[in-house]
Amino acid sequence: MSEPVIADSAAWLVVWPVLLPILAASLAVAAWGHGRAQALIGILGVAAQFFSAVLLFAHVWSNGPVVMSMGGWPVPFGIALVADVFGAGLTVAASLVALVIIVYSLGDTSEQYRRAGFFPLVLALIAGVAGAFLTGDIFNLYVWFEVTLISSFGLIVLGGRREQIDGAVKYAFLNLLATTFLLIAIGLLYGMTGTLSMADLSTKVAALPNDATLETVALLFLVSLGMKAALFPLYFWLPAAYHTPLPAVSAIFAALLTKVGVYSLVRVFLVVFPEGADLARETMVWAALATMVLGALGALAESDIRRFVSFTVVSGVGVMVAGLAIGTDKALLGAIFYIVHSIIISAALFMAAGLVSRAGAGSDIENLSGLYKGAPFLAVAFLLAGLSLIGIPPFAGFWPKVYLVQAGLEAGAYALVAGVLTAGFLTMLAVGRTFALVFWRAAPDDAPLPASGAQQGGGLVLKGALGALTFLTIALGLYPAPVVDVSTRAASELLSPQPYIDVVLGEAGNGESRP
Repeated sequence: MSEPVIADSAAWLVVWPVLLPILAASLAVAAWGHGRAQALIGILGVAAQFFSAVLLFAHVWSNGPVVMSMGGWPVPFGIALVADVFGAGLTVAASLVALVIIVYSLGDTSEQYRRAGFFPLVLALIAGVAGAFLTGDIFNLYVWFEVTLISSFGLIVLGGRREQIDGAVKYAFLNLLATTFLLIAIGLLYGMTGTLSMADLSTKVAALPNDATLETVALLFLVSLGMKAALFPLYFWLPAAYHTPLPAVSAIFAALLTKVGVYSLVRVFLVVFPEGADLARETMVWAALATMVLGALGALAESDIRRFVSFTVVSGVGVMVAGLAIGTDKALLGAIFYIVHSIIISAALFMAAGLVSRAGAGSDIENLSGLYKGAPFLAVAFLLAGLSLIGIPPFAGFWPKVYLVQAGLEAGAYALVAGVLTAGFLTMLAVGRTFALVFWRAAPDDAPLPASGAQQGGGLVLKGALGALTFLTIALGLYPAPVVDVSTRAASELLSPQPYIDVVLGEAGNGESRP
C-alpha cells in the first residue's frame, strides 16, 4: 500500500489561497453584528489571499506545477490541491479583482447588509472560487461548486426584495439542476475508471474506447459545466438573477462565477478528455457560437442597464468557449487572455451600472439621460470599459479577440470567427446605444441634475474602485506582454499536460517530498 507523502513548505503555498478566506469568513461570523469589524476582516482576508496567490504563482512559474496531498496520502488515495500556471494565474486575477470589489462594497453596502452577513458570504464565495481553480480532484470540483452556490444564493437574497427572491429561485433551480448533472457525470466516470483525480483520469480515460458511453459522459460534463458557465441554451438564469442584488454582489458574480464554469470546461476537456468525445466537441462549437451572438443581441435589446451588462457577460462566455472549441495553442492563448480580461471588465461594468443607478435614481435606460453633466467621471469610465468590452484598441479586450480570430482562420473554424466578429459588432451597437441614451442624450429641461458623488454616499470609494479597474484594462491593453506570456505558457501546459500529471501522481517530486 502507498505510504503517506510528507509535503514540504512549497506545497503549502497551494493551501493558503483557499484557507485564508475560509479563516477570514470564520472570523467575520465571530464578529456578527459588527459591520465595521467584518469589513476590516473582509479586506484583510482578501488582501492576504491575493498576496498568497502571488507567491504561489511565482513558485509555479519558476518551478512548474506543485501539489499538496491532503492528509499526507498520495493520489489517487488522497485528495490533492494542484497549481499550474493556468490555475494559479486565474487565482491571482480573481483575488485582485475581488479585493477591488470588496473596497467598492464599502460604499455600496449599508450597515444593515453588513450585519446580515454580507462579508462572511463574500469570503466563502471567494474561497470556493479559489478551491475550484486549485483542486486536482473532479469530485472536489463539485464540492467547491456547492460552496460557491450556497454562498452566492445567500448573497442574492440578502435584502429580501421581491425581485431578488424571484431571481434567486431561477438561479438556484438551474444551478442545482446543473449540479445534479455534474454529480451524475462524475459518478459514471468513477464507475468507468475507479478514480477521481483529474491527472489519473487523464491516463485512464485515454485507455477507454471512444464509444457511446464515453460520449454520453462527456456530453453530461458539457451540459452541467456549460450551465454553470451560462452557455447556450441554458444561460437565461444569469440575466434573470445578476441584476437583482447589490451592484457589488453583481460585480463579484460576473467577475468570478461564470469563469469557474469556463475554467472547469477547459480543465475537463483538455486534461480528462484530451482526445475523443467528438460529439461533445462539435456541440461545443455551436453552443459557443449561439452564446456569443444571442448574448450580444440580448444586450442590444435590453432596457435595464444592469441586465444589459448581464447579457454582455453571457456573450463573453461564448467567446471564451470558442477558444476551447478551436483547441489550438493560439486559440487557448486568446481564451485564457479573454478570461482575465472578462474578470476585470465584467466587474467594472457592474460597478459602473451601480453608479448609474445611484446617479439617475433608477436603472431603466429609457428613463436615464444627461448623466454626463452631473457625472463626467462615470461617463468616461463607462465609455472606456465599454470600448474594452467591444475589443477596440488599445484596450485589453482587443488582444484576445485578435488571437482568437487568427487561430480560427488558421484552423478553418470560420463559423466561430464569424461569431466573434458578429458578436463584437453587435456589442459595439449595444454599448454605443446605452452610452448615447444614458449619458449623451440631453435631459429634459425639468429633469433634476444627477446626484453628485457626495450626495450619493461613498462616492470617493466607489469611483476609486471603478477607476482602478478601468485603469487596469487600459494598462493591459497598452502593455499586454505579461498576460500574453502567462496565457501562452498556460495554453502550452494544457495541451501537453504530462508534467502536471507526473507531479500529481508522484512521478516528479516538485512541491512535495517522500520519506
